[in-house]
Amino acid sequence: MFEQAFKNIDDILHKDAGCGSELDYVEQSSWVLFLKYLDDFESARKLEAMLKNETYQPIIADKYRWPNWAAPRTEDGKPDYNKALVGDDLIDFVNLQLFPYLRKFKNEETSPFTIEYKIGEIFGELRNRVSSGYNLREVLWIVDELKFQSSKEKHELSHLYESRIHRMGSAGRNGGEYYTPRPLIRTIVKVVNPEIGNTIYDPACGSAGFLCEAFNYLKKNAKGVDDMDTLQRRTFFGKEKKGLAYIIGIMNMILHGIEAPHIIHTNTLSENLADVQERDRFDVILANPPFGGKERDEVQHNFPIRSSETAYLFMQHFIKRLRAGGRAGIVIKNTFLSNGDNASVALRRKLLEECNLHTILDLPGGVFTGAGVKTVVLFFNKGQSTDKIWYYQLNLDRNLGKTNPLIEKDLAEFVKLQHTQADSESSWSVRVADLDSDTLDLSVKNPNRKEETILRTPAEIAAEMQELNEENALLLNDILSLLK
Repeated sequence: MFEQAFKNIDDILHKDAGCGSELDYVEQSSWVLFLKYLDDFESARKLEAMLKNETYQPIIADKYRWPNWAAPRTEDGKPDYNKALVGDDLIDFVNLQLFPYLRKFKNEETSPFTIEYKIGEIFGELRNRVSSGYNLREVLWIVDELKFQSSKEKHELSHLYESRIHRMGSAGRNGGEYYTPRPLIRTIVKVVNPEIGNTIYDPACGSAGFLCEAFNYLKKNAKGVDDMDTLQRRTFFGKEKKGLAYIIGIMNMILHGIEAPHIIHTNTLSENLADVQERDRFDVILANPPFGGKERDEVQHNFPIRSSETAYLFMQHFIKRLRAGGRAGIVIKNTFLSNGDNASVALRRKLLEECNLHTILDLPGGVFTGAGVKTVVLFFNKGQSTDKIWYYQLNLDRNLGKTNPLIEKDLAEFVKLQHTQADSESSWSVRVADLDSDTLDLSVKNPNRKEETILRTPAEIAAEMQELNEENALLLNDILSLLK
C-alpha cells in the first residue's frame, strides 16, 4: 500500500510545473508527510493525556490542523469534497496562511531540540513548489491514508523513504551528500559498536543515515522504558548546513522512530574550535563529511590547521569534539592518506598523535554513485597515540555502480577479521615507527596481494580495433554530410 502511494505521489508531482526533479519530489512530499506525521503525533499524545485524566494542549491551532484543511471528512469518515480546498484557494491557503503560521514557531521557542522549534525551522527553509492546487489536493488525499502510529507502519514508511533518498542521491546533483550506502553505514556502526548511554554525533548528517542506523543497532539492546527514553532524548545529535538535507534528515529520523530529532540547521565549520569545552564533546562520532567542498577564509580561521578542503576542517572538528576514550568511524577521500601539502601532513600528524588510528578500510571505486572518488574509512579512538594501523583492502570480483551496489555481504570478511586484526590476502598492519617521519604517508600498499596484469588475446584486441574503426567511419560520414 505504502509503496504504491509513494509512486502515485511521484506521478502527480512529475506532471506539476513546479517540480522538475527527484529532489523536488522528495522535498515536496516531505513537508506533506511531516504535517501528517505531526497530526498523528498529536492524536497519540491527546489519547495518552485522556487515559491519564489530563488535559492536552495542542501544538497546532485548530485552523491549521491536518483534518481541517488537508483532509476534511464527513461524520461517516468519507472525504468531504465540499469543505476541501482545491485549485488556487488551496495554494493561497498553503502559501499565504499555513506556511507563515508554521514559520513563527521558531521565534517562539528557545531550545532547538523541541518539536515546535523543528516545525519553525523546517517551514522557514521550505517553500511550496507545487504550482497546481489540483495536484496538491490529490497528494493530500493520498498522504491522509498513510498512518504513522504503529511501529510496523513506521518501519515500512522509513524503508520506502530511504529508497527515495537513495534514488535522489543517484539522480546526481551531489547525490553523495544525501546518501551514504546503508551497507557501509551498518558496517561502520558494527565496528565502532556504540552502547546505550553513549552520545552519538554526526556534524555533517545529511539525510541522517548514520544516526538512523545507530538507532536501529542500539534499540535491539534496549531493555525497558528507561533505555528507550535515553535513545529518544539523550543519544543522537546532528548538524546539517543545507536546508533540503536538514529537512530530509529530520523526516528520516522521525520515520525511524525518533520523535524530536536533535538535529540543528547550522554550518558546523563556523564554530571556533577554541570555544569547545568538555560538555560539548561526544562518546561516538560517525560521519561522511562532504567530498571536495571548499570553505571561505573566515571559516578557515576557526581551525589551527588552515585548509580550504572542507573534509580537512571536519577532521579537526571530529578530533576536538570526541571525548577522551571516544570512538569514531569517518568516511574520507583516500587522498587524505597521501597528499604531501603542509595541511595534509599536519593533519595526519595530529590524528596519529592524539588518537589511536587502529583501522583503515580501503574501499573500491563506485561505492558512492556519481561521486567519482575513491574513499577510505578511518576508525580511531581518542586519548592514545597510534602505534600500529591495521589495513583492510576491499577487493571485489565485480565493478560497483548504480545497478550493482555495495551489499553488506561484501564487508562480512572485513568485520570478521577486524576483531583480531589478523593478516590475510586483503589485510596487513603497519607500525607508525616505520612510516616516513616527514610525510607520514599512510597510503594503502597491500604487501600480501600480487597485482596481476590481465593480458587480452589478439582476437580481443582486433575486435576492439574493428569497433573503433566503425565508430570513426560513422563520425567521418556525419562530418562529410555537414560539409555538403
